[in-house]
Amino acid sequence: MNAVIIAVLVMLLLSLFRINVVIALVVGSIVGGLMGGLDIQTTINTFTEGLGGNATVALSYALLGGFAVALSRTGLPDAMVDLAVKMVGKHGDSKKRVFSKVLIILVILIISIFSQNVIPIHIAFIPVLIPPLLKVLNELQVDRRLIATVITFGLTAPYIFLPAGFGDIFHGILQTNIADSGLEINKSDIPLAMLLPTLGLIVGLLVAIFITYRKPKSYKKVALSNVAEHDRVGYTVKSISFAIIAIVVTLSVQLYLSQSLGVDGMIVGALSGIAVIYLSGFLKGKADELLTSGMKMMAFIGFVMIAASGFASVLRETGDVERLVTQSASLIGHNQIAAALLMLIVGLLITMGIGSSFSTIPIIATIFVPLCMELGFSPMATIALVGTAAALGDAGSPASDSTLGPTSGLNVDGQHNHIWDTCVPTFIHYNIPLIIFGWIAAIIL
Repeated sequence: MNAVIIAVLVMLLLSLFRINVVIALVVGSIVGGLMGGLDIQTTINTFTEGLGGNATVALSYALLGGFAVALSRTGLPDAMVDLAVKMVGKHGDSKKRVFSKVLIILVILIISIFSQNVIPIHIAFIPVLIPPLLKVLNELQVDRRLIATVITFGLTAPYIFLPAGFGDIFHGILQTNIADSGLEINKSDIPLAMLLPTLGLIVGLLVAIFITYRKPKSYKKVALSNVAEHDRVGYTVKSISFAIIAIVVTLSVQLYLSQSLGVDGMIVGALSGIAVIYLSGFLKGKADELLTSGMKMMAFIGFVMIAASGFASVLRETGDVERLVTQSASLIGHNQIAAALLMLIVGLLITMGIGSSFSTIPIIATIFVPLCMELGFSPMATIALVGTAAALGDAGSPASDSTLGPTSGLNVDGQHNHIWDTCVPTFIHYNIPLIIFGWIAAIIL
């Protein structure tokens, strides 16, 4: 059996049995390497050498965690709680509770979408926005699995459909690789081709909001970010002003560096925000302790991203990623319906393991595009197939930042499991509709 399939299955099964995702990735990579014909020494060396691929991302997340905790010392979380209590009412008036719940979900959804296209900061907003909101969400008894699905929708649907920000990058990679594989397409055709798959994501989101997670869910009152519940931080107009300035500075610096200079600005952006709060004097000699606790909060996502980089390196070294695509093509024959379904499933397997839809496109396009042309798929259907196959697995993969990001914000009090509360819900609500609607798009376009 193909080493990629075995490695991904081992990683997913261990994760589902609540084995730590980092350990699952390490074990999966070793099994995949050995099954792919590598000896143990080559497997370990390849895994080790690949660890540095996501080191920059891991450091970025650690600093963002420190920034989030620094923000807590300005009193911003308590100000948000007080505002929510006024909105909800001391006795939990039902109409106010419903209004508050809808408003918060809508705000999180809009910010998540904007983070991909309007202000392309990706998941940098999560450790800043979500931890302070947990008290509010607990007060409203909002199921955190719903928030995870809302955030993941905002992190995936926009880049699949909208040609701006990260969407422009995704569409550019898609156009380039399809053209390099023998089919010239117009970049302007991609949004139309990806419309149906995106509608599938919208259906999954609506199911999560109105059916799956509509019932209230209670959570324990647990201290957030190592700040005890009774240890309320007093806030003033000055402190809230500095908090807002710090957030604006962080996002502005990151946006400037990424858009104007073309470099990853998350590290410098987080440092800029921390500097603003540090200079404001609200850390009061506890800067080292607080920033360290914040980095611990984001350490998990950093280690997973580093391990995922090693995992992907081993799979590529075996050569079985390309072999999986080639073998799948040989099984298809001339059946368009079966071909579309099998191509989507292969894309799902690859992205679930690698954790990046952007990295999946070059792998599958070289085989899928000639195959689509041979089977008589139209250019629009080819775009839909390759684009959807690459996007599949981004939601639901334990190694994807589209799932790691929401978990990092929702689990600061230890009450949100990465696999069962983020990966499984997002996999069910997004990957299943993506396969169905992507399949339909390939057939009718």
